[in-house]
Amino acid sequence: MAKRISLHEFQAGLARRLADARDSRASALLGIQAGKRNWLVDLTEAGEILAVPPLATVPLSQPWFRGLASVRGNLFGVVDFSAFHGDTPIAPIGQSRLLLVGVRHNLNCALLVTRALGLRAIEDFEPLATPFDADQPWIGDQLQDAYGNPWTRLKVSELLNNARFLDAAQS
Repeated sequence: MAKRISLHEFQAGLARRLADARDSRASALLGIQAGKRNWLVDLTEAGEILAVPPLATVPLSQPWFRGLASVRGNLFGVVDFSAFHGDTPIAPIGQSRLLLVGVRHNLNCALLVTRALGLRAIEDFEPLATPFDADQPWIGDQLQDAYGNPWTRLKVSELLNNARFLDAAQS
């Protein structure tokens, strides 16, 4: 026979579980690879990850602006995150993914990444020296995992508010 509990006990237990889930999500990071660089995005900043749909090119735009993607009837501007940093452009096939980063900030923006690497915990990394680059304020802490691989924290709001990022028009 099922154990009977009071409504008050049930609500208290549910509130505790929700608080624990919120705490673990706040410390969780999404690992992505863009070109040869590994990035960490706070789950609170990360949006949906999806396979790359067909992209409509936009004439007279920067080479790193890959075009527009329709996601459930909404248009998203797609930025090749590797090419944006001056690295090799990402082919939108195979394991490449779109990371919808702007939804939380009311911007329909997606990053084209080489692949999603899954969830990571901040406790799995050691900090490295982090030089500040005023030209790239979206580059956060430099970290290293247990295997010695370098990772960079992405500051999504700084990226989305950067003038260079927002100006996809070809000069």
